[in-house]
Amino acid sequence: MIYNGSGEYLPHLRDDIPGIWEPGSWSLLGGGREAGDRSLEETVRRELWEEAGLDIPDLVPFAVEQALGNDGTTVPIHIFAAHWAGDPATLDLTEGVMLRWFRPELVSRLRMTPSTRELVRRHAELLQADSPGIAPPTAAGAATEARRPRTSSALARGGRTALNGIGVHLYVENADGKVLLGLRHPNSAYAASTWHFLAGHCEQESALSCLVREADEEAGLLIEPGDVELAHVVHLVDTPGGQPRMQMVFRARRWSGTPEIREPDKCTRWGWWHPDDLPSQTVPYTRTAIQGIRASRRYTEMGWS
Repeated sequence: MIYNGSGEYLPHLRDDIPGIWEPGSWSLLGGGREAGDRSLEETVRRELWEEAGLDIPDLVPFAVEQALGNDGTTVPIHIFAAHWAGDPATLDLTEGVMLRWFRPELVSRLRMTPSTRELVRRHAELLQADSPGIAPPTAAGAATEARRPRTSSALARGGRTALNGIGVHLYVENADGKVLLGLRHPNSAYAASTWHFLAGHCEQESALSCLVREADEEAGLLIEPGDVELAHVVHLVDTPGGQPRMQMVFRARRWSGTPEIREPDKCTRWGWWHPDDLPSQTVPYTRTAIQGIRASRRYTEMGWS
């Protein structure tokens, strides 16, 4: 479910072909999980790219709906919400007829399944609930004005917990006092063509175990957990309405190996940079964390105002 800063939604007009899901209807971009998909979020990212050439950095889980499949069975549909402000006419659409922005009150007039229309209504209400200055929903239940939500506060008012992603990052300096950064691949879902720490997301593992694993997998660096200390934490909301993230930066006092490109689809180059001369295209919270470490500061908040 894609929306923009004006409170419009971007449904997909499907081909009117018998036998496909919701033929000739306005629906959401998406598709089924394939064997190579490591997560449902990866499924969504793949489908967005395959169907429309869309690469959206932040996808926020929104709902799980039960839908009736073509064979009569009940299928769980995981819905993600994403903010995008582009022109759909510029997209390379490979399936369906068109993508078009609609105000919520116009969505109710489209040929669309009631469950999809209800998803839009609920999301629009969440926007309105988190933005008191926005006009209330119309009689049909659609918000007449909306802007991008600050999801964490909206959920908090509803008595629910907003889950925070946990990222781990490696801070190492060479003998010249330069910091190791990697240039992310131009097609990366996050921070494409930008310099960033060696980093990863915690799976079912401790933060230190994640750091040791990622250092080896991404760059061939061997690190002992006892040679690592927590140097800085950035509590981040990098886009309004995005998932809150706790970015933990660990400093390795010792390591072995020479940085090498082991995951070329993620990182195309490793480089050593002096903290006073970082490249202009550096991830903002990476730059902030480096500054914090040099100032012996342990914690920074970004994006919460």
